[in-house]
Amino acid sequence: MISNSFFKKKIIKIKKIFPSINKDFIINDIKPLQIAEKNDLTFLDSIRYKSNARLTKASACITINSLQNFLPNNVQKIIVKNVLLELSSVLNKIYPYADIDYPDLTLKKPAKKKYNTVKFGNNVLIGKNVKLGKNSMIGANTIIEHDVEIGEDCIIGSGVIIKNTIIGERVVLQDNCKIGQKGFGFIPTSKKNIKFPHIGKVIIQDDVEIASGCTIDRGSIDDTLIGKNTYLDNQVHIAHNVKIGSNCMIAGQVGFAGSTSIGNNVSIGGQAGISGHLKIGNNVKIGGGSGVVKDIGDNQVVMGYPAVPLRNFLKNKKK
Repeated sequence: MISNSFFKKKIIKIKKIFPSINKDFIINDIKPLQIAEKNDLTFLDSIRYKSNARLTKASACITINSLQNFLPNNVQKIIVKNVLLELSSVLNKIYPYADIDYPDLTLKKPAKKKYNTVKFGNNVLIGKNVKLGKNSMIGANTIIEHDVEIGEDCIIGSGVIIKNTIIGERVVLQDNCKIGQKGFGFIPTSKKNIKFPHIGKVIIQDDVEIASGCTIDRGSIDDTLIGKNTYLDNQVHIAHNVKIGSNCMIAGQVGFAGSTSIGNNVSIGGQAGISGHLKIGNNVKIGGGSGVVKDIGDNQVVMGYPAVPLRNFLKNKKK
């Protein structure tokens, strides 16, 4: 997770939020179990993440009573009834402007002196502290919000909106893509749905091509990642925290739910749906229109709803 430069952070000591905690410290950041460091606050809400919990280096962790024994002894446990609800409250205190995508009021026409090697179409708007690499091209009516970074030799189409994103070199974004917006995160309660702040970002690595009309949500706590040399067809939706590996080929109208991890060299046919919090291995092929609802190991070919190995799918079709 690259350090967060997109959202203003308040300096808060943990005892101000959780007075009963034993050892006080200034909260450096809120991070997932696997990348949290000293003075970071993390969270554990499912036994699915017990292996990450055992190795976490965080100073404190929000969790429930039944999961606290998976955490190292030196991690301070903050026991609550609803982990995500409590986490949402803490996020709002530390990052008070991450629950809504506020308009970027710093947007201006790009200064030719600052971006003298970049070509712009008409009506392009650029926010503060945007970095644009040499020899890149930005199409008409595109908006690039504050602190976004785009590498060299990139092609950004028309009508694209990019926020909370870091883009590598030789990346192609075709027309009308929306990158880095807040994900679909709500916590249902008896009175109302509580919005979950999203403080992550989108990272798009080198040589990625993303076709028209794709939407890629930024991470909630973690980052959303698209690996090197991966290609997305039109109208693909990628939810918060999704990790897609290198050299993947994803056909049109595929949808990924949040926090799913996709390996390298994965091919996915059109209109397939991938459920959340899954792990898809390397060299996997998923047939068009399939519904993936459980993990898939390396080198498998699956199809159907729910997706099953292709041999089983073909046998069932014959019956």
